[in-house]
Amino acid sequence: MLLSLVLFVMLVLANGVPVVVARILKRRWAAPVDGGRLWSDGRPVLGASKTWRGLISGVLCCALFSSAIGLGLMFGLLFGILALWGDLLSSFYKRRLGMASSARAIGLDQVPESALPMVLAVFWLPISWWSAALVVALFTLSNILFSPLLYRLGIRRHPH
Repeated sequence: MLLSLVLFVMLVLANGVPVVVARILKRRWAAPVDGGRLWSDGRPVLGASKTWRGLISGVLCCALFSSAIGLGLMFGLLFGILALWGDLLSSFYKRRLGMASSARAIGLDQVPESALPMVLAVFWLPISWWSAALVVALFTLSNILFSPLLYRLGIRRHPH
């Protein structure tokens, strides 16, 4: 149970730290991961909100937290990378569907960024598939429920 909670916290850090860092640094070091390129459909590959700054800050935070609690730097790096790749994958699909980067897509906004790193956790740590699925469900529900609160507190730019 404690390990599941730690992994949930790591998901929150990987996905939340980039939002906080963006609020602090504004447009500084906000180079988009896709370089502003368009896909063959004429839409952005990912969008301007997916930045190298966010990717690096989320991964580093995960790695440092993982190292500090004894799960190891390498596990944290890989966990953070997979979480943020899942987020990039969601953005890619949202752009293909013609959705703006601020558009809400329940499930698509949460599941890839939580499920990919949890697959790593199942193979790396003593955690079952059942526990991993519960962490993904908890992350999804908490994201849906708490994002509007974070918006009202001025932490998020959009209520979802």
